[in-house]
Amino acid sequence: MPDRHDDVDAWLSERIEPLPPPPGTLDLIKRRARRRKYRKLAITAGSAAVIVAAAVTVPQVVNLPVLNPKPTAAPVGAQSRSTVPSASSSAFGKAHPATTSVLPAGPAPVPGNFRPTSVTFVGTRTGWVIGQALTPGHCASQFCTSLARTDDAGKTWAGVPAPMSGPANGSSGVSQIRFLDLKNGWAYGPQLYATHTAGQAWAQVDTGGLRVTALETAGDRVFAVWASCTGDGPAYAVNCTRFTLYSASATGGTWAPVGASTTGLTNGAASEAAQLVLTGSRGYLLAPGGELYSGPVDGSGPWTRVSSLVASCPVGPARGNGQPTGALLGAVNTSDLLLACVSASSGTSPSVSTQQKFVYSSKNGGTSWAQLTTAPAAGVAFGLAASPTESVMLATDQGIDLLPAGEMSWRTADVRGGAPAGGFRYIGMTTDEQGIALPADPSAGTVWFTFDGEQSWTASRLNGS
Repeated sequence: MPDRHDDVDAWLSERIEPLPPPPGTLDLIKRRARRRKYRKLAITAGSAAVIVAAAVTVPQVVNLPVLNPKPTAAPVGAQSRSTVPSASSSAFGKAHPATTSVLPAGPAPVPGNFRPTSVTFVGTRTGWVIGQALTPGHCASQFCTSLARTDDAGKTWAGVPAPMSGPANGSSGVSQIRFLDLKNGWAYGPQLYATHTAGQAWAQVDTGGLRVTALETAGDRVFAVWASCTGDGPAYAVNCTRFTLYSASATGGTWAPVGASTTGLTNGAASEAAQLVLTGSRGYLLAPGGELYSGPVDGSGPWTRVSSLVASCPVGPARGNGQPTGALLGAVNTSDLLLACVSASSGTSPSVSTQQKFVYSSKNGGTSWAQLTTAPAAGVAFGLAASPTESVMLATDQGIDLLPAGEMSWRTADVRGGAPAGGFRYIGMTTDEQGIALPADPSAGTVWFTFDGEQSWTASRLNGS
């Protein structure tokens, strides 16, 4: 029988000629190789363009470090359609995704022409101011809203990230600032933004088209007054109705009404205001029409009506920042309250303006009131503050009036270098000895401090102002 292996060996030993490729195959391979090379070059060029763009953008962040790299609004001049979410929306009371700011290493400068409109302090050394800076059209984005922070009680300031929003303008923008601690803060008036990362990222809270006219913090919660308003421009808190007290956990979460008694408050007059004051364990809401509500600040229950102010002490219309013009509420502690009832002003300028100012005291949480003193008539009162030792201060368009604890005679506080033009719009005490005040005119670019129990005040100029 023949051996089959011999045939296989013979076949394997033969030379095999490969089949030729179809016509045009080599040209096709060359064309594909060239296309791959061009794509690689395009990708490399695109990466270089991104690097160059980043290199151009970084100096803007350094010069104005208070702006976020991802705007939450359409660029100026862009056409966009938006709808105001209703209270039934699933997003109502919740924060949108936060935008994160990229900052250079080390302290950042405060942008020039900083015009502070609100100030907040956590303890005696760390505080923030919010305002507009530079000039519109010359900021790192379409917005010029800026934040500055101090960690040495106003000796130095540094620029920090700010919400991507414009100035207060009717229903949009922010103008006020509050921090509870070193991590949790809120920018508001009229819109609402929150940070839980020490300001590195800010998220807008959906208010369903309502405007936030007041906001304060205490314990582990934040409280705010939301209202339906029609004021234009910076007077965002004018002509408001249906005030509702909302609250949320300070570390985040959905905002919700505190209770039925403090929901939809109105007296039919669209011009009256509401004021919110918090202490360590109780809070107070002075509503339009003069009704005073009080309740716990730990979220354990609703707030209830305590009393009503007499007709001779109307709450009055709201100023542009939401503060009342007729009744100014303050607190010494949980149950010791102060109330300044002021009349309409007379005079054509701050230098000659006068106003009746009656100051009342309540030792039982607002249940009853007794007249404490009559403040000087000169000047129009914009703000009321009380220290833990029961000193009383009034910020006016002429300066600061002081009633030391235990005394019956008022003094004019020593404002070093003279009071700024237009006087002071805000005043507050952080301790018995230390307090802060803001000028009525933001263009002054200053925050004022006292370290001797309200006796004397010194300006701290924001770097770059």
